[in-house]
Order: sequence, then C-alpha cells, then structure tokens
Amino acid sequence: MTQNMQGASRALSDLPPAKAAPATRAVAGSTTRSAGLRREVVDVVVVGGGGSGMAAAIAAAEAGAQVIVLEKNHDLGGTTRLSVGSITATGTRFQKAKGIADTPDEHFDDMSLFLPPELEAKENLELRRVLVDHVPETLEWLIGIGLSFYGPMPEPPHHKPRMHNVLPNSRAYAYYLEKECRRLGVDIRLNARAQRLVREGDTVVGIVADVAQGPTEFIAKGGVILASGDFSAGEELKKIHVPHAAHVDAINPASTGDGHVIAEQVGGWIRNAEVMWGPSLRFKSPPVETLLRRLPPYRWLTKPMQFALMNLPLWMFRPFITRFMTASLAPEPAMLKAGAILVNRNGVRFGDELARPELEVPNQPGREAFLVFDDALARKFSAWPHFVSTAPGIAYAYLADYKRTRPDLYYEAPTLQALATRMGVPPAVLEAEVAAHNAALDAAAGDPRPRVVRGPFYALGPAQSWIVFTEGGLAVSARHEVITRQGAPIAGLYAVGSAGQGGAILAGHGHHIGWAMTSGRRAGGFVAARARSSAAAVASAAPDAHAHDKGHHERG
Repeated sequence: MTQNMQGASRALSDLPPAKAAPATRAVAGSTTRSAGLRREVVDVVVVGGGGSGMAAAIAAAEAGAQVIVLEKNHDLGGTTRLSVGSITATGTRFQKAKGIADTPDEHFDDMSLFLPPELEAKENLELRRVLVDHVPETLEWLIGIGLSFYGPMPEPPHHKPRMHNVLPNSRAYAYYLEKECRRLGVDIRLNARAQRLVREGDTVVGIVADVAQGPTEFIAKGGVILASGDFSAGEELKKIHVPHAAHVDAINPASTGDGHVIAEQVGGWIRNAEVMWGPSLRFKSPPVETLLRRLPPYRWLTKPMQFALMNLPLWMFRPFITRFMTASLAPEPAMLKAGAILVNRNGVRFGDELARPELEVPNQPGREAFLVFDDALARKFSAWPHFVSTAPGIAYAYLADYKRTRPDLYYEAPTLQALATRMGVPPAVLEAEVAAHNAALDAAAGDPRPRVVRGPFYALGPAQSWIVFTEGGLAVSARHEVITRQGAPIAGLYAVGSAGQGGAILAGHGHHIGWAMTSGRRAGGFVAARARSSAAAVASAAPDAHAHDKGHHERG
C-alpha cells in the first residue's frame, strides 16, 4: 500500500474553496421504520469493521452489551490495516523506560506545530483534548489485547519522542482486534452494506442494511455507531467538498463516506469537509508483497522483535526496514525541487514539477508518472540529508536502497536514449522533452533548478497520486454523539474514527490511529451505558404497567 500521513502529504487549504454542500433536511418527528423487513434487536450496532469500529465493538462488549458489526467488505481492518501503524501518546511505559517525562498538555501544544495558521484556526481543540488525554490508556489497552509496539521514536516538530510503532506491521491491529471481538461474542456481519438510519421521532433507533439474508432492520437499544471511514473514495462527496481533487484515487477504495451520507440525511453535517491530506505521489506497490508485510503478528515473533529493536543498534535492522519502506512510501518532494522531472508513459513531461503535479498525474496514461534525473542529482540523494523516502523516526531510504530492494522501480543507463528504452517510453520523445526542459531553464530567470545533462541517467517509477485522508468528519460532541449544525446531539447516533473526526485535524504520524482507537473505545462505552439505561427504564416501568393493568381489571 500506501502509508498514511507521510511528509509529502499536505492539506489543500490553499486551493479554491469547495462548493457549498446542498442543504439536508431532517424531518422532525418522523418515523422511518419499514414494514415487512427482517428485524434483529441488539444493544449496539457498529457500522464499519475497521480499527475504530472494532474498538467500539470491543468496548461495548466489555461493558456487557450485545453488539453487531456491519462491514461492507469481505474482510475486516479498513484503512487501519493499510497504515504505517504508529500511535502517538505520552506518559507511556516506553517513555518511562527511557526516562522521558511527557504529558498530554505538551502533546496538545505540539500538535499545533504541524499546522499552518489557517488550519490551526479550523481545528476542533475540544476533540484534540479528548485525543491527547485518553490516547495513553488506549495504547495500554491495545497492548492488553495482544499488540506489541516499540518506541518512542522522535518525529519533529514534536519536542519529545512519543511515536510508538506496531509490530510487525499494521495488519496486527486487524488481527488482534478481530480476535478480541470474537472472544467477546461480537456478531460480525461481512458484506453488509448500510442503507439508511431508522428513527422514531428524532431518535435514531437502528439502521437498515443489506446482509446475506436480504435487507434487514437492525434495532439498537443503545444506539448506532458510525465507524465507516473517510470519504476519500466518495466520488459525489469529493465533487462537492474537494472538487479540485475529485479525480484523484484514494488509498482505500472502500472509503466512500457511507456514514457521512446517511448521517446527513438525519441532520448531521461534515466539519472541515474541505481539508484533506494529499494528494501525494507514491510508488507503486511491488509485484510480490514484501516479507515484512507478510510476517504474522504472533507474540512469539513480535516479542523478540520488540526486544531487539529496543535494545540493539538500529543499523542492524536497516536492510529489513528499508525493504519495507521502499515497498510503501513516497518520493520526497525535495527531489523535484532539486531538479528531477516527471514524465508520463509516453515520455512526455506534462507540467511544472513545482506546481502541484500530483493533481496532473491521474490525468496521464495509466494514471502514473516517472521521476527522471541525472548523475548529479543521483549522487546528491545517496546520503544524508538528501533521502528519496522516509518513515520519520524509523529510517531513511536512498537511491541505492531502491536499486537493491525495488528493481521494478529503478532504471539506470548511460544515455537518455538507453534509459527510455529500459523504461519502455519512446526514446526520441524523452530526449526532446529533456532538451526542451533544459532550454526553458536556461531562458528562465530565478529558477534555481539544475539542468538534466550529465549521464548516467536515472528514473524511478511508476508513481501514482493518492488522497491519503479527507479530514472532514461528521461533527460530534466530546462524547462522540453526532450533532446538528445547532450543536444539538442526534439521540442514538454516534460517529468515530475518520467518520467522526468532528473537525479535529490529525497532522503527523500516529494521530489517526490514536483517534480511531480512542474515539471507538469511548463511544462503545457510552452506547453500552445508554443501552443499560434503556433496559433499566423498561424494567422499572414494567411493575407500574402491571399494577395499572391489574387495577383496571379489578375495576372492570
């Protein structure tokens, strides 16, 4: 895949504003239960089986609730299993072991350092506070259900190391969360697509979904939790909110914003809908998955890995780490600033490399491009501080690492003509494009980029353009209740993870997973408590009803 929140990703707040979303009207007091549908009644219904959804289901089940998870895909894990896998937290056992004193307050302040002023002004600081205060206990909870981490790793501009990386890879989240769900008896329904919410008056009481048995109405005594991810693959939502990038693919093609749509139908709204991370260029995945991505997350393997990573020099593991990195990460934008050019499958340079080329790559043949450069730039990106890719705090990958680990992406030749032949692009076209680029640089005033002139010549690619995350989530309260534009909670409806991001802007590594797990756990507990309160109210009312019936009978 594709890793989340790499340095190449950036918020698109500097582009034209999105068109206003069409108004959605909720019909007050309406009843939307459907006659003739199959009906199942449980305490909690969770829509989405990614990290936030499974965390919510586990927390609700731990509190004694009967839980159903509706997942539209054929497996669990969502975007969480596609991520780098880091989680950023303070006051952890790992920080304490290294003598690092750190607090949620410091974490809160450092998150501002990732944001330009225009995004800082949009941030929901109440939800940021929820994250930094509760993510430490979330990390301990994840360790408690079987996950292993190493760290803390530095990630500037954080002032202290607080990034914790999961072992052996992000698929461990899906493995252990699903295992815990099944241990607790959570009812998981795969290939189950949510259609619409069910209401009684203004209260959400369930959801209609297509499942194996056909359309079914799932009634939730405590409430419905939307854990359906972001809308980075939602064509219509992107056209409304981020039209300049509506043509760009998403890292997770299943992130179509289903929860956003059905919540808007009952009065919910999307906060910070115009903010997203990306698009960014990323190299295509290797034809055969790397060993590190295939490693199972069993503790007999992760515990020795954890010990080694925490106690032995990192250089000993660098070959394995760079193999993982070059399978998944992005070329640094610094390569384009230093003089690399982008060409498409036809050898054509299709735009200015410094003018958001990631928006143009999806318009090229095959939706991909190659970085082409000469020997001077190749030498430059062979040693610190000039790296081709990075996973901050973990390792850096240089050109030689790509030559060794990704021969499918790496091209080298003594002449441009030979390079074009190896890339499979027309040699005459590539030579002409490079010559035109060099001539334009000679004629330009103030462009510091060097000309592409000295062999041998190199290419890396293909690279594709991806939206990493859309940051716009349903507006929620600090208890993860979906709220209207007037700030009133929609009774019985909750949202977590990217679906319920609520205006929090999660820049930097480890914050999206931290929010997913923390918001999921908290909402699961709140909805389970609501189910208990509902059951207690019914139970306490039953004797009164019986006495009323008895009195009526006696009077008769």
